[in-house]
Amino acid sequence: MIEEKMLILLRQGKISKWFSGIGQEAISVGVTKALKDEEYILPMHRNLGVFTSRNIPLNRLFGQWQGKQSGFTQGRDRSFHFGTQEYRIIGMISHLGPQLGVADGIALADMLRRKKRVTAVFTGEGATSEGDFHEALNVASVWNLPVLFCIENNGYGLSTPTKEQYNCKNLVDRAKGYGMESRIIDGNNILEVYTKVDELCKAIRKRPRPVLLEFQTFRMRGHEEASGTKYVPDKLMKKWADKDPISNYETFLLAENIISKEEIEQLKDAITTEINSNLQLAFDESEVEVVETKELKEVYKDFEYQHIESKSAVKNIRFVDAVSQGLEQSMERYNELIIMGQDIADYGGVFKITEGFTAKFGKSRVRNTPICESAIVSTAMGLSINGMKAVVEMQFADFVSSGFNPIVNYLAKVHYRWGEHADVVIRMPCGGGVGAGPFHSQTNEAWFTKTPGLKVVYPSSPYDAKGLLNTAINDPNPVLFFEHKGLYRSVYGDVPEDYYTLPFGKANLMREGDELTIVSYGAALIWVTEILDRNNNVSADVIDLRTLQPLDIESVYTSVKKTGKLIIMHEDTLFGGIANDIAAMVTENCFEFLDAPIKRVGSLETPVPFAKNLEGNYLPKERFEKALIVLHNY
Repeated sequence: MIEEKMLILLRQGKISKWFSGIGQEAISVGVTKALKDEEYILPMHRNLGVFTSRNIPLNRLFGQWQGKQSGFTQGRDRSFHFGTQEYRIIGMISHLGPQLGVADGIALADMLRRKKRVTAVFTGEGATSEGDFHEALNVASVWNLPVLFCIENNGYGLSTPTKEQYNCKNLVDRAKGYGMESRIIDGNNILEVYTKVDELCKAIRKRPRPVLLEFQTFRMRGHEEASGTKYVPDKLMKKWADKDPISNYETFLLAENIISKEEIEQLKDAITTEINSNLQLAFDESEVEVVETKELKEVYKDFEYQHIESKSAVKNIRFVDAVSQGLEQSMERYNELIIMGQDIADYGGVFKITEGFTAKFGKSRVRNTPICESAIVSTAMGLSINGMKAVVEMQFADFVSSGFNPIVNYLAKVHYRWGEHADVVIRMPCGGGVGAGPFHSQTNEAWFTKTPGLKVVYPSSPYDAKGLLNTAINDPNPVLFFEHKGLYRSVYGDVPEDYYTLPFGKANLMREGDELTIVSYGAALIWVTEILDRNNNVSADVIDLRTLQPLDIESVYTSVKKTGKLIIMHEDTLFGGIANDIAAMVTENCFEFLDAPIKRVGSLETPVPFAKNLEGNYLPKERFEKALIVLHNY
């Protein structure tokens, strides 16, 4: 009845879009009713029955679909693209696949806490072709996670029939490849859905494991209403209309004398009143007020930084040791901090950052993962949703491209969309100069500084690496933590042996001078100091940014106003790099203080080459020295 009302409102232009679940209601209701209220469920576009079965106030649903303040996203997203911790519902994003991995993370947290719970996640048959589907099933199977993977096989992915989407007889046949159980269920029979899912839930709570379910059903409306159903043969439409789950259930209840026609009419009258009164509440609500400061503020969850000073002696250690020490002390500080990555357990990771961690913290907290970056980032998001912290190690920063979607579209946007935070740190061993070639040498921070909702940290010293990593793990927002692998075993520094933190968004003035300002970070900062040592006639302020998001641009302004000249170097290729934004902001805000054009230096606009002489030409060290001398003499 809600759907029928929405279709009217859509035609009237009072809502912008609608994804109909007419004909599929038995799946949403049956699965939700088989779960306990405290168990998470992750629905899709067509699962209105999940929300009504969990008794979400209708005025809030209607407000959501009209973009009102009472909606769960306060006008920032539409449809069922939202979650609510109160009702243990986590909505999907349009990219579909990542929520399957999120379910893995939620279930993992329950399993680690020994809570006998099930997590149910929905997908359509179309999304089973996405890599995230296969990654999530594999992770769930390897880790024996208590997840119900619910495929609503409704015949079409938009207009593409199933015969053009996959070539196996049934989608559950795929479960064999992952070593998991599976079931085919008549998705239009509410009693079969509820009974079989309830039985499975009880079994999974006793013995955790994943199960793949294929609910056979049909989509009676368009993918969304604008698409229509002209591509569906009339005969097929009539066949499934005869299997309508609601009308058939009504017929069954009447035949069994469980309900009467009069009672059905009374129910419909009551529901009509409930729908109309709640719609009126949504209609009466004013449009969302535009408050720019609020919009900017709610991109990130509030984080009150707590500065913790060291109380111990310092020790001269390598960059790699500082990272390992910070990670280890954070694991001690948070007993629900989980580390995930390839080869990080007994092997200790390819850079040996986590060597010895399994002996101290156990394999439940230091988890080797399959090679599936996207699912593991999504799993980290699920751990956060269920109240834990996660650190994910990308074996090399280059490999983050395989997990790019959940980082930039889920983690980055989740707080702005519906107020949920992503308590996830992604460690990024990066950088060239070690002859590792195009796929193991990138420094790709610019991919992420452009994305609102992410924080980007890039230390250049062991002291900063440890303190900033501790802060990154404390911060409830998603952090990309770049660690230049060329610094791991070549750079030493005095580092306190105990736990301490350093603030984000505060650059470090490493050297002071009055002739020009040099801005850099990471390994490039080390190159700056080497070059200045060779050119000791140059008196320069040297600013180590340390964090790129948030960016301490005020420190740059202060220095430029003093020196009148600015040169910026980063190891990343120049075009699209952060040097461009810094140069633009200084031009806009300090133009009258400049005595020379701003210089920007970055790596050559090519992939990172392997041969030593080619890589040396690629990196910006020599170009920086030449540009520095030109600027100094200007």
